Amino acid sequence: MKYFAAIIIFVLTTIITHSQTYEIGGILGGANYIGDIGKTNYISPNDLAFGAIFKWNRSGRHSFRGSILLVNIKGDDNKSNETRREQRGYKFENTILELSVGIEYTFWEFSMYDGQKASSPYLYTGLTYFSYNALYKRPNDIIVDYDQAGAVAIPMVVGYKATIGTNLILAAEIGARYTFTDDLDGSNPVNGLANESTLQFGNINSNDWYVFTGVTLTFTFGRRPCYCNF
Repeated sequence: MKYFAAIIIFVLTTIITHSQTYEIGGILGGANYIGDIGKTNYISPNDLAFGAIFKWNRSGRHSFRGSILLVNIKGDDNKSNETRREQRGYKFENTILELSVGIEYTFWEFSMYDGQKASSPYLYTGLTYFSYNALYKRPNDIIVDYDQAGAVAIPMVVGYKATIGTNLILAAEIGARYTFTDDLDGSNPVNGLANESTLQFGNINSNDWYVFTGVTLTFTFGRRPCYCNF
């Protein structure tokens, strides 16, 4: 068995070394949520987000991309500019763990192999699945978690990346996630409390969003690609 495992590792190493360029690295930045509690700013990071990212560069213009991101979000009506929310005084905190896969497109050719510095704006989209703490509002207006839940989101990311030397790529990006849930803030409980209309508040016909703002730093490896096939 150990010889078979050694052969598999050797084959995988050979494939990686002699195929298209790969990237692996980290993600660091801040996050904010958009929903029924707190500020209504679209981009206003107020909590930490970090994770890891992997890319498979299939051409000079597009890459397959996967990432895992741990996001902390919070909202506080007392920091809102809306009088109604300030008077209400709700607040919450939540933690999101997301897995995302999709395609990243650069606006123009991005090559690390012509001896020149490369840079380009880019777009990323795909499909995101995330887990989070299911919340609800108690009669004393305190919002607490009662269960774990999961949902799907659509990422919409715009960024700008540039090479650093021959093997590093630094990028800055802003990415909104449109989620298919309205319970990140406890305004529309799910699971066992899904039918409890008395626990709902805010606009229950509008789903929540969260936004990541930050940087990625990736290390490239693998032989120079030929981009012969898709």
